[in-house]
Amino acid sequence: MAIGILNSLLASDHSSIVSMNLFVALLCGCIVIGHLLEESRWMNESITALVIGVCTGVVILLTTGGKSSHLLVFSEDLFFIYLLPPIIFNAGFQVKKKQFFRNFMTIMLFGAVGTLISFGIISAGAIQFFKELHIGDLQIGDYLAIGAIFSATDSVCTLQVLNQDETPLLYSLVFGEGVVNDATSVVLFNAIQSFDLTHINSTIALKFVGNFFYLFISSTLLGVVTGLLSAFIIKKLYFGRHSTDREVALMILMAYLSYMLAELFYLSGILTVFFCGIVMSHYTWHNVTESSRVTTKHAFATLSFVAEIFIFLYVGMDALDIEKWRVISDSPGKSVGVSSILLGLILVGRAAFVFPLSFISNLTKKAPHEKIEFKQQVTIWWAGLMRGAVSMALAYNQFTSLGHTQVRGNAMMITSTITVVLFSTVVFGLMTKPLVRILLPSPKHLSRMLSSEPTTPKSFFLPLLNNGQESEAEQGNRSVIRPSSLRMLLTTPSHTVHYYWRKFDDAFMRPVFGGRGFVPFVPGSPTEQNGPQWQ
Repeated sequence: MAIGILNSLLASDHSSIVSMNLFVALLCGCIVIGHLLEESRWMNESITALVIGVCTGVVILLTTGGKSSHLLVFSEDLFFIYLLPPIIFNAGFQVKKKQFFRNFMTIMLFGAVGTLISFGIISAGAIQFFKELHIGDLQIGDYLAIGAIFSATDSVCTLQVLNQDETPLLYSLVFGEGVVNDATSVVLFNAIQSFDLTHINSTIALKFVGNFFYLFISSTLLGVVTGLLSAFIIKKLYFGRHSTDREVALMILMAYLSYMLAELFYLSGILTVFFCGIVMSHYTWHNVTESSRVTTKHAFATLSFVAEIFIFLYVGMDALDIEKWRVISDSPGKSVGVSSILLGLILVGRAAFVFPLSFISNLTKKAPHEKIEFKQQVTIWWAGLMRGAVSMALAYNQFTSLGHTQVRGNAMMITSTITVVLFSTVVFGLMTKPLVRILLPSPKHLSRMLSSEPTTPKSFFLPLLNNGQESEAEQGNRSVIRPSSLRMLLTTPSHTVHYYWRKFDDAFMRPVFGGRGFVPFVPGSPTEQNGPQWQ
């Protein structure tokens, strides 16, 4: 008997190895095909991975006699603990901070307030329509969870469509909204799960709101503190004197630690790791050697890229999971109806906040080139219609147990989520590139019109992290304010905040935590070639 158990374990191990081999081969295939379709007017890497995943799922279904469609079993831990952190961290690490914070109030309007509006509309619509369809035994908490699940836009897919050098304002708004939106949706979802919402009263509602803001603020502060701690440690100890491997390893591990600490304290890991990425790019990155800068920049980007492809490939394969479809096989029309209602609610919920909040944002802008034109509003509305892996992971968390369910209502919601994710990513994703070209036909002119800052060269000496700030040659004359910066200072109050932040940053933060101009002079360090820096 012991021999039989041992043989079954060995067979199981071997099948796992075979599955991993196939999955890694598929990842390689996605990268190669994505490269070949790089110039395509319609395709992007996300859609390519989804299509390959679906095709692979069909093949596996046929070879297993309809028993399974995927090589790996879906795990929320795999997604939230291993795949999502590098994607969100890299988003913060590579962001053009000047553009991001210049539009910070608009981003927060769209990302936080807009998500709450969308959440309310989708939840109310689900309660209204799904009860009439009699899809299963869903509680009030399930309906609110549906609102949070489908409020989460897919910033990964959207950002592959837009280019931050061609359309800086649009990219900044969609990118910033995408990250804040994901964080808001996850915080909402966690808050819903932590409260008994069967008997809602004013006390529970106030606690719910208070818990939401507590998670939001605490998560942001934790990310900032972890980023500053990494900068301080690397600046004081300066590992690059002996080993660049150590400082690169410390940066990667501290970034990951910020996410895990947030999960440990039941905060939002997405917000924490995003702001940790921003702080690390502003301080820590400038405290390491030149070779470590190149290494970390490409290491973070590569990890993020592979994680994105992994997620979309798996979502494509999981779409054909026969177990969930079998539970609702007796009512395919109802499944199509639920998916259609959800898509309609997403369209309405998105429009309900993009256009009104854009109008409010425009009232606060004095310069015409900083206002969001109607065509840009349509682009923002369309770009945020896609749903992706965050929606999938939250749906699995709410409606399945370890990826499986036999409850009719739960199976209906899982299959509807899969349908919405596939349809929105493929159909809306395919149409986004042509739509952007129709609505914004001259991106280079638009870029000059929208941004007073020069576009960032695509070299590692002036990567995205520099945010259009001074070049290396200009750093020696930091006291000179360029005319564009002076104009920027006089136009809107938010620019005045940026001006005072720079003064505070140069006077107090950079001497303690490092950053450009305050890297210690150590033999073999990047400052050795550039001469003395400001201390």
